[in-house]
Amino acid sequence: MMLVQRFLNDEGGATAIEYGLIVAVLSLAIVSGVGKAADSIQWLWSSNESRLAEAFASHGE
Repeated sequence: MMLVQRFLNDEGGATAIEYGLIVAVLSLAIVSGVGKAADSIQWLWSSNESRLAEAFASHGE
């Protein structure tokens, strides 16, 4: 009975799970942010509407 009571009062595993959830959420946020940044950088260098792409295209002429 004492073993069951001690098991129910133990919160060590809950802390590990909480840290795991925090790491998972942060990882998703980082991956999402990197993806959006990559899309923006690709647009910046390749789109005809980009002022940077236009500047390099007209500079070469």
